[in-house]
Amino acid sequence: MKQLILVFIGGGFGSTLRYLIGKWLNSDQTGIPYGTFAANIIGSLLIGIILGLAAKNDSLTQNQTLLLATGFCGGFTTFSTFAYENHVFLKSGDFMTFAIYTIASFIVGFLAVFLGMYLVK
Repeated sequence: MKQLILVFIGGGFGSTLRYLIGKWLNSDQTGIPYGTFAANIIGSLLIGIILGLAAKNDSLTQNQTLLLATGFCGGFTTFSTFAYENHVFLKSGDFMTFAIYTIASFIVGFLAVFLGMYLVK
């Protein structure tokens, strides 16, 4: 039960922070979801750092990892919003923004995870 509560608390904080970043960075004028992109990239970097620390000499406990990686990063990052925003780009015929956003999200996201793990080595 304690583990569920840790994931719940971490997820709540992560989701709230993602919402605030989206309100601050998403652009109604251009329609480009900078907030979602930023949250996903920052979350990818954080999960790389967190899981790198967890693997490194057991620097984090299982409960800390659940709170931070599963809870916070799980709530902070969002694949569902990313998928919806891409649907909107495709529906409106904005294929260039769709391609750039999708490719950049995957490439920069993977690089951020690797960077996070590298930083804690």
